[in-house]
This record gives sequence, structure tokens and C-alpha cells, in this order.
Amino acid sequence: MSEKVLIAEDEISMQNVLKSKVEQLGFKVIQSFDGKEALQKVKTEKPDLILLDIIMPEKSGFEVLKELKLKQKSKIPVVILTNLGQENDIKMAKELGAVDYILKANISLRDLMVKISNYLQKK
Repeated sequence: MSEKVLIAEDEISMQNVLKSKVEQLGFKVIQSFDGKEALQKVKTEKPDLILLDIIMPEKSGFEVLKELKLKQKSKIPVVILTNLGQENDIKMAKELGAVDYILKANISLRDLMVKISNYLQKK
């Protein structure tokens, strides 16, 4: 059974690019387009890793992360993938339990795929 990656991203073009690349690595992709849907999919689909945007409708990535890590005590690795690069955003995400914080503008898809593979191997 292949491992599942939940991509929580409201930008459809970014969602499609990420989905294509993650599937090329052999992982099953679960998609959500807002924070509320992401939390529902975590419960029903039980992903092995989450790629999480911060700025999303319904619930922000920070709210999703807080719910997962503090309330549900989830052990699923969460990689933040966002345009928000402020130091306080990065600090907050790490304090809430994100394993990585990646700026969309600063990462190549190849590097992102390497990181995803590495985090899934550590599980």
C-alpha cells in the first residue's frame, strides 16, 4: 500500500502541480482546498504526511496545525508550504509542531519532493 499525502492548498494551480509531482513519487494524494476540509480528511483518510498552506478559507493552516497537534495529539508530520515568510510565522508553525516550513517562492519542486520522501522514510 502506498503512503498517503494530504495536500491542503486552496490555489488550484499549485494544488495540481503538487498532486502531479507527489503522485510521480508513487504516493497516493488526498486533496483539500480549505482548512476545515483538511481536518475532515485527516480523520477519514489518515494521511502519512500533510503539506499545509497557511492562508486558506474556512480555517487557516495555523488553526489546522493547532487542532491536529494540540487537540488531537496527531503524530502526522506536517510540512508548511506557504508564501508567508515572517519570522513570527515560522516560529509559530514550529511551536505548533510543524516539521518543516517552506516558502513557495524559495523551493524547487525537486527539493520539495526530496523532503517529502525523507519525512515519509522517517516514519
